[in-house]
Amino acid sequence: MKLLSRYYITIGLYSLFVLDSCKKQDNFLSAKPDQSLLIATTLADYQLLLNNENVLNFGDPGLSTICADDDFYVLNSDWASATAPERNGYIWAQSFYENDAVYQDWINPYSQVYYCNNILEGLSKLQPTASNQSQFNQIKGSTLFYRSYAFYNLVQTFAMPYDSATANSDPGICLRLATDFQNKSTRATVQQCYDQILQDLQMALNLLPSTATYKTQPSKWAANALFARIYLAIRNYSKAYLYANACLSQSGILTDYNTLGLSTFNISNSFLEEEIFHTSMNTYSLATRTRAFIDSSLYNSYDPNDLRKTLYFFMSSTSMPQFRGSYDYAGNKFSGIATDEIYLIRAECNARNGNTIGAMDDLNTLLIKRWKNNGTWIPFAATDANDALKKILSERRKELVLRGLRWSDLRRLNKETAFKKTLTRIINGTTHTLAPNDIKYAVPIPLSEIQLNGIPQNPR
Repeated sequence: MKLLSRYYITIGLYSLFVLDSCKKQDNFLSAKPDQSLLIATTLADYQLLLNNENVLNFGDPGLSTICADDDFYVLNSDWASATAPERNGYIWAQSFYENDAVYQDWINPYSQVYYCNNILEGLSKLQPTASNQSQFNQIKGSTLFYRSYAFYNLVQTFAMPYDSATANSDPGICLRLATDFQNKSTRATVQQCYDQILQDLQMALNLLPSTATYKTQPSKWAANALFARIYLAIRNYSKAYLYANACLSQSGILTDYNTLGLSTFNISNSFLEEEIFHTSMNTYSLATRTRAFIDSSLYNSYDPNDLRKTLYFFMSSTSMPQFRGSYDYAGNKFSGIATDEIYLIRAECNARNGNTIGAMDDLNTLLIKRWKNNGTWIPFAATDANDALKKILSERRKELVLRGLRWSDLRRLNKETAFKKTLTRIINGTTHTLAPNDIKYAVPIPLSEIQLNGIPQNPR
């Protein structure tokens, strides 16, 4: 049987019905006679599946942060003790995997997709009534949102950056749209992937409620924010602006960092007001707070009155800055969406459209919430739209440290001469580089998937 199908059976079904079940699901499952053959049949069943945050809100790809995040570096000893993909990804080695292990950056999103396909197929057999139409729409909209989100994370990790000139031929990811294990897994084109991602998300936007009860649940607010992130990644700045504006028009609330206290593992012990949709990344040792040392030029770029300098970072025993500023209260790396990101998207799009005033207004709306309330705040100014764009991109890097977004930013900005960047890392005295637009900006697909399913590998 094809490996992707095997993934669905061994991990998709197992985690779906047993391993990662939340308490509510356990109650639901305990009433069923045969867990291996469970089939949800009611809206209540499908809602319980959507409540499984361990599957749907945890496990966003994290290897891309190891591969192309120039915000941190690691010591030789820590690099040597890491897993093969971490070691090889960190130095952009020709070889990546050293065995046929199943890696979570691939399997977790496909487990999410399997969840979603199960629910969508079940919903297609139901006829909603006037009394449950709202619940039906919310469940279907949430499911489509989660699938769109999973596919987006996969294509950002395992396919080359979007380029309108080559997207119709560049290999993307496998678009699993059904639970039938007999369907052969093939790689769609990058264009087909984004078409599916945007189609799912548009349907979700039409069905979802304006707001969600919990930060881990999708909503129209979250769908507009995700649209803005996706369109920014594919450099469609006019549409990124439209959706960022729609998101912030609904609510542009920001957390005042003056209200936060120092924490050991994160920036807050609860959800922040500005969070729109909460997810977190897979944990990799090289990006942990005990191993990842923040680039000194990045750390020194924060003004002493910028609260991010003390809230995001702490000094190690060797007086080197390390990161603690995750929005995830459990201490995992936050990869969800918050309004700070959306303000930066709208600011960038304003600048690219020549609206200098609007761009700096958005930037200052954010930064005043990051500055000490000690009378030192002076609004940032720009001489023109190009100057505004440079300032916004600089603040974007400083605001969104280790949020899983630097990879996407490097991928898209490398398409512009003014912003493309060669990355450099030194391990054991050897210098390694990653050039702009290098083919290594697509993470290799796990070897087992290539060997058993026969899909083409990403070249190195």
